[in-house]
Amino acid sequence: MVLETIGVINFISLPLFLFLLGVWGLFVLRRNLIMILISIELMLLGVNLAFIFFSVFLDDIAGQIFSLFILTVAGGESAIGLAILVAFYRLQGVISVDYVSFLKS
Repeated sequence: MVLETIGVINFISLPLFLFLLGVWGLFVLRRNLIMILISIELMLLGVNLAFIFFSVFLDDIAGQIFSLFILTVAGGESAIGLAILVAFYRLQGVISVDYVSFLKS
């Protein structure tokens, strides 16, 4: 089978790159809330891709089913996060992490 000749390192390199890109975006691009949401989505996408790759590599469907659940949670997280951002923009007129403390009242 072709999957055994490719190896696990080649399977995990793309999901690891996506996850690390999301972590980098989360810590470096802290000023913009939209970029923080995109970074979280990249991290979830990297984990999903790793689950799917290992599911195919191990010939087990559990990783693919778990990936569908993660995609459902990620969709809900995006919808709620964007709704909060729209409400925050209507109140403040700017989308910045510096002004998030104004939401406490």
